[in-house]
Amino acid sequence: MGSTVMQRRSPGISPGISPGVTPGITPGTRPGDNPGDNSRPKLPREIWVLGFVSMFMDTSSELVHSLLPVYLTTVLGASMITIGVIEGIAEATAAITKVFSGVISDFFRKRKRLIVLGYGLAAFTKPVFPLATTVEWVFAARFVDRIGKGIRGAPRDALIADVTPQDLRGAAFGLRQALDTVGAFIGPVLALGFLAWFANDLRSVLWIAVVPAFIALLLIVVAVHEPGPSDQERGGVRRLSLRDARLLPHAFWVVVALGAVFTLARFSEAFLILRAQDVGLGIGYVPAIMIVMNVVYATVAFPAGAAADRFPPHRLLILGLAILVVADALFAFATDPVMALAGAALWGLHMALTQGLLSKLVADTAPATLRGTAFGIFNLVAGVALLLASVIAGAMWTVIGPAATFLTGAVFAGLTALGTAGLHTRISLPDRTAGR
Repeated sequence: MGSTVMQRRSPGISPGISPGVTPGITPGTRPGDNPGDNSRPKLPREIWVLGFVSMFMDTSSELVHSLLPVYLTTVLGASMITIGVIEGIAEATAAITKVFSGVISDFFRKRKRLIVLGYGLAAFTKPVFPLATTVEWVFAARFVDRIGKGIRGAPRDALIADVTPQDLRGAAFGLRQALDTVGAFIGPVLALGFLAWFANDLRSVLWIAVVPAFIALLLIVVAVHEPGPSDQERGGVRRLSLRDARLLPHAFWVVVALGAVFTLARFSEAFLILRAQDVGLGIGYVPAIMIVMNVVYATVAFPAGAAADRFPPHRLLILGLAILVVADALFAFATDPVMALAGAALWGLHMALTQGLLSKLVADTAPATLRGTAFGIFNLVAGVALLLASVIAGAMWTVIGPAATFLTGAVFAGLTALGTAGLHTRISLPDRTAGR
């Protein structure tokens, strides 16, 4: 991973200036390294805007998700297996959609339109949840909501990679994830407050989620701008075909395999909420699980992303998996809400250490002309793995008990950590000036 690739002088580049190097800055240095240069590398404006868009949409989504498992079981009478199937299919749908949206965004080089469409679908499904009278209504709303997530996901991540220098991508993905997770914290806090306000009337609280969803949609429409295609992209062959996946390098497929087994160790967070309720957390306080998880997640995500720009990725991944094992153990053996809340905190910590890092690895191992396709494929495989993990979790809970669900997750996490230790030498990243 630390190998250096010699650069050749490209036509049209002035002598003494290497590709991807800013004029006036000595090659091999960053802004601020030269005498008299007090500037520091800054993240592009679009990263901040996309982060706030994610924050508002996640405020809406997590307000819904923090109440949905309880809403399904207590109001609509759904079983644990049904919840596992709904959550798994919803996430798998998002993952499958990401493949096609990623390919389309690579072909047209217009990522914003797909991002707007995705956020729009998510916003317009939010009123369906409080209106739902059957499990089928909730399933349909989740299905369309996740299609929206799938449409926006790969183009958004590709746009982040497009506008960010390679040596800042870990920080960029970490910042967007941190702001996204701030929303994931605010959503359950609002749920908690409005549950008290509306005397535990779940339907009334679900209406609150509509407002931040449409704020996110407005923000993405008016405040996000995308760059024009690079010289590399203009010179590429424009074709709309999933067969382009064969052009992705070996290192990318190693990251895909790693992401798949990683996701098998992690099922839907709906089971965290249900476990907390199972060990005595009252219905008016179940959003506290998501609050605790997302406070830790939001706090650590940005520094963890910045660390991913400096440290070997396999070490952070193994650390994250080790923390996941401990979190699963706390949930498995929990006897009171305090242990469940501690498990939620560690679950958030492992997410912060790993999610932005995996996105960075995808961006770093995929060529610029196929970034949307690469993120789509990665998320497709991860989504299928999440479907399997959630269905297995629901079945284990029903057949054996809740402890079995989390112990199975711990076993998968431990096996994944062992595999990660053996795979890290096979992830060879391009040189740091490529693909900007």
